[in-house]
Amino acid sequence: MKAPNVTKNRFSGLSYKLIATIIGVILLVEIVIYFPSLASFRTTWLQDRLRVGVVAARVLDAVPDVLALPRNLTDRLLGSAGADAIVYRREGQSQLIERTEPVMPERVVTADLRQTDLGSQVMGALDTLFAGPGRTLRIVGEGDNDEALVELLMPENPLRRDMIDYSRGIILVSFGIAAVTAFVLYMLVSTLFLDPILRVTNNMLRFRKAPENGSLILSPSTRRDEIGILERELSAMEQDLFSMLRQRRHLADLGLAVAKINHDLRNTLTSAQLLSDQVATLDDPKVQRLAPRLVTTLDKAIGFAQSVLDFGREATAPPKFAPVMLHELVEDAALDARAAGNPMLDWKNGVPEELELEADPSQLGRVFVNLMKNAREALEAYSREGFQGRIAVEAQTSDAEVIISVIDNGPGLPPRARDNLFVAFEGSARSGGTGLGLAIAREITEAHGGALALGESDVGTRFDITLPLHRPQL
Repeated sequence: MKAPNVTKNRFSGLSYKLIATIIGVILLVEIVIYFPSLASFRTTWLQDRLRVGVVAARVLDAVPDVLALPRNLTDRLLGSAGADAIVYRREGQSQLIERTEPVMPERVVTADLRQTDLGSQVMGALDTLFAGPGRTLRIVGEGDNDEALVELLMPENPLRRDMIDYSRGIILVSFGIAAVTAFVLYMLVSTLFLDPILRVTNNMLRFRKAPENGSLILSPSTRRDEIGILERELSAMEQDLFSMLRQRRHLADLGLAVAKINHDLRNTLTSAQLLSDQVATLDDPKVQRLAPRLVTTLDKAIGFAQSVLDFGREATAPPKFAPVMLHELVEDAALDARAAGNPMLDWKNGVPEELELEADPSQLGRVFVNLMKNAREALEAYSREGFQGRIAVEAQTSDAEVIISVIDNGPGLPPRARDNLFVAFEGSARSGGTGLGLAIAREITEAHGGALALGESDVGTRFDITLPLHRPQL
């Protein structure tokens, strides 16, 4: 099966988001800059027109009688400013230059160039840009000296048209800058970050499809940043997973072979046991002396073979939680383990009768059976004159959990058994044991969200089982 790629083309996924983000940020910056720029353009445009009014005011100062000015000169002054009228005010006097045919404006808006704050200029620019046609603009500004004042009356449409053209140019330039900047930044970021991330992501997808293919293990780069660390850690993880899967396959094949051999061996040992039983009935003294040892050895071998098969068939289904009365469960497990009702042992069930918890009764019962069976076998092997074996189960509860202790007064565990206590085939404390009981008990306890540990005890052996009283709510 062909492993899928993260992206079908370069401009998708993170790349697309990166380009869109860069362009969006640049355009946002351009918008923020656009309003002061537009206000500056409008102010400059108005100041240019006002300068013509100042020139006209100088002409008025040079001519005693304004009415004596030639009409063609006044029209040229007004035409150069694009104005319908120019008013010059000084020392309480006003002088007016207007066209031959005066225009009576219907709507007049004032642009006072004496207001130099940015807020007023921006608001004036927006008012002009979004105003409709037909308005007359009254431009007010200072003349050559502080006492002089110049006013121009002119249509607002030329200013609005120039502002629209300026805005159009700003938009085109902004998109151009955004596109070029986004492309340059994208290529840089893509080379430094996106391409390595795509390489790692595609490798993860391919390796997931075929984790036993060693050629798909990532070859890390020499980068020392976070991406380099990611590549090296991913490569190490893939190598560990590759080795673990190969080892698991070998163990699975070996386990299958052992199971088949063990099955045949058990059948053979069973046949040998039947023969040994027949041999034990013979009257030969040597046979009578050796037959019990032979039968015991065959029983151990059959038990070992059966325990290996049981461990191999161990179910992996999760626990089926239900309310369980712990006292009754422990009592039943003691009967199954031949701890209760055994004339050679003192049995005590110290679990409160009202104690209830949520657990799988079948699986949790196996935990108690295995622990009490181990205790019984240890006590039977330790039988001494005047010695009375004891097995007890006690329980201590708190708000959220219960600690159940299985205690015996036997010889305790040897150091070798303590070092490999819960390791299958290595943690047995008695000769011929497999150590599977404790391994299975620990797995079941952990599946219930608890823990199984060897407790402290001055005499004998103590195992503590910690379990939650209620199943965690997910």
